[in-house]
Amino acid sequence: MRITFLGTGTSQGVPVIACQCQVCQSQDKHDKRLRSSILIEYNDHTLVVDTGPDFRYQMLREKVLHLDAVLMTHPHKDHIAGLDDVRAFNYQQHSSIAIYGTAALHEALKREFYYAFTEIKYPGAPRLDLEEIKAGEPLFLFGKEIMPLEVLHYKMPVLGFRIDDFAYITDAKFISEESRKLLKGVKILVVNALQKESHISHLTLQEAITFAEDINADKTYFTHIGHRMGLHAEVSEELPPNIYLAYDRLQINLDESI
Repeated sequence: MRITFLGTGTSQGVPVIACQCQVCQSQDKHDKRLRSSILIEYNDHTLVVDTGPDFRYQMLREKVLHLDAVLMTHPHKDHIAGLDDVRAFNYQQHSSIAIYGTAALHEALKREFYYAFTEIKYPGAPRLDLEEIKAGEPLFLFGKEIMPLEVLHYKMPVLGFRIDDFAYITDAKFISEESRKLLKGVKILVVNALQKESHISHLTLQEAITFAEDINADKTYFTHIGHRMGLHAEVSEELPPNIYLAYDRLQINLDESI
């Protein structure tokens, strides 16, 4: 299984529009962050987690030619705004795309992309099959078990996902003991770390480090990073062993036989 970080930035991305801070002005490619999403490839199948505003460019940049399914974490715009662009895959594949998410997320998609769900559809509208999933109830896709788990983004339930020994969590502030149990034994953990200062709905850098040390994965990568975190190179030097800042286009191979 191969994981590609399509984007590792927070809702505004990095650089932030009109910002003159040292991170937004940095020329280091590691400080250029699109909105958070990952590409998952295994058994000759391709999935993405979330389709944010940068989805079209992310697909073009990685030269993705086929998409089998989308896993959705929650309905904030920085995670769903690019969903319309799956219609390119609809056209190329002559099929609809399965969108896995909670009932609440699907209701939000029906509001935001109403034209994809009307009885009489406009020609060329995206073709979406809404597949409901729930935290703690595994689904089986293309030969692997995927376990959704719930975290809280302030008071909003958000889904994370565990596939084999890999887990991906974004937009978390609180992770229950029940969800932590579902993460035990993972070898690669990805979790959000917004910035160093306290935030109402995201883990800070220190909170993310504490959480990573509790889960004790072989390696942990932080994502959903804001410009207030600091320069990638400097923050990376501050991290404990086996904990890293993810960056756009980073790839992780969990099975060298891919």
